[in-house]
Amino acid sequence: MQTTVQLIEPMPIALKPAVKIMLNIGHAIDHMFLLIFATAVTSIAREFGFANWTDLMPYSVGAFALFGLGALPAGRLGDLWGRRPMMIIFFIGMGLAALLTALSQNAWQLAACLTLMGAFAAIYHPVGIPMLVQNVPNPGAVIGLNGLAGNLGIACAALLTGLLIESLGWRAAFAFPGIVSITCGIYFAFCCPKESHAPAKGKGSRAQVALSPAALVRVFIVMTIAAATTSLLFNFTTNGNLPFLTQGFEGLIEDPARLGLMLAAIYTVASFAQLIVGKWIDQFSMKKLQMILSWLQIPLLIMVVYTKHWSLFWALLGVMVFVFGTIPFTDAMIVRYVDDSLRSRVAGMRLTVAFGISSVAVWLLGPVVKSLGFGMLFWMMAGIATVKALVVMWLPDEPKS
Repeated sequence: MQTTVQLIEPMPIALKPAVKIMLNIGHAIDHMFLLIFATAVTSIAREFGFANWTDLMPYSVGAFALFGLGALPAGRLGDLWGRRPMMIIFFIGMGLAALLTALSQNAWQLAACLTLMGAFAAIYHPVGIPMLVQNVPNPGAVIGLNGLAGNLGIACAALLTGLLIESLGWRAAFAFPGIVSITCGIYFAFCCPKESHAPAKGKGSRAQVALSPAALVRVFIVMTIAAATTSLLFNFTTNGNLPFLTQGFEGLIEDPARLGLMLAAIYTVASFAQLIVGKWIDQFSMKKLQMILSWLQIPLLIMVVYTKHWSLFWALLGVMVFVFGTIPFTDAMIVRYVDDSLRSRVAGMRLTVAFGISSVAVWLLGPVVKSLGFGMLFWMMAGIATVKALVVMWLPDEPKS
């Protein structure tokens, strides 16, 4: 298979630092907002009259389904209309959806508001990340830092939500971040200059590696399956970790705020794996690096089944290091193989398929844990990780740059 390497030409006018910061904050907001419910679900279930948190979890599936399905039109609009206006809609839309969620009076109202939030959340990945990496010479490092920001948002969901629930109730856990997101949207509109043309109409950066049409189809298939399996593992863990940690520390630590702090610590430490992996992506073979990390993930998922208390804490930390550490690969593959003028649309297509499939994780989480337990859930995740490792082996080999 013949491939040629092309160097990215630097962008004449780089994004302003304030815009880069806001785009990274947007990633934190995107992931934080979708996981507020997972952290607050026990308190919400109690208020709405559900016997167990597992019975309320399926009501959030619409948010994750729209998170995937909405990526396709969001990516298309990002390329054809412009990425700046789409990001303004993202910030303000997320904030308004969170405020509406705080006003929910029953499970179905909650489900509708979370679904609306998922629709706005779908904008970020196919629009915000391509905007951040357009014309940069080190996309892996930029994606790694962006991934760190996203996962710190997850840590904030675990920590801030727990504190707000304990002091002001679960509604404040949605309302306060909602106001912050709207404020960010207004600031972004002022600090980000208007685009001279939509990405699809301009001459942005070229793909780092030029492949034949057949090889591009092969890469897209691998990229989509890898993204789907990665998202399944991400959704199963981030939505189920707090109840799992609560069960594992039963009889030793039962304070929700302390457990939320422990989970936030796990997420914060694990998030830095994306910085390291991002730099490695710029330096080493994409295929080999992704294969190594994918195979190493499998024994850790099995190990966590047989641990308890502080051993569980360290084992879960190891799992999340690899769950978070493998996330930058799919966005880095788009930069490596796709021209900037098409990136939002390609990202939207693969996210629609991948996140659409992975949304089933949220729907299955409650019923699976209720009937089979967390042990079987982690064995299922080990099987999913194995599928991912095998699929990654199908990536085309690249010549040395």
